[in-house]
Amino acid sequence: MNSVSLIVYPASDVPKATRLFATLLGTEPYADMPYYVGFKAGDMEIGLVPKAAHGNAGALAYVTVADINAALEALIAAGAEKLQDPRDVANGLLVATVKDPDGTVIGLRQFPSA
Repeated sequence: MNSVSLIVYPASDVPKATRLFATLLGTEPYADMPYYVGFKAGDMEIGLVPKAAHGNAGALAYVTVADINAALEALIAAGAEKLQDPRDVANGLLVATVKDPDGTVIGLRQFPSA
């Protein structure tokens, strides 16, 4: 079963958003880079990205899948529109995005094989 395991929030002021989410979640980020700040909250990951790089869209939920290419094919066959091909964002971690028939963007991610 696939699960939602990451929500990414675009931030116009990443350091300020980092302080806010650290307070909200009661923990410091496990990753703090100019292009991504990541928090672990139970089984969920909360990510912050610069708004300029992410666009004006709101929060984006990512579903973790075992095979991102197969998931993309299945979603397209089910009526989704591919927005972004799979790309490696960090040491084999792949992400892609699709749009559902109502225009909602859905993120996919696949962890590297061990």
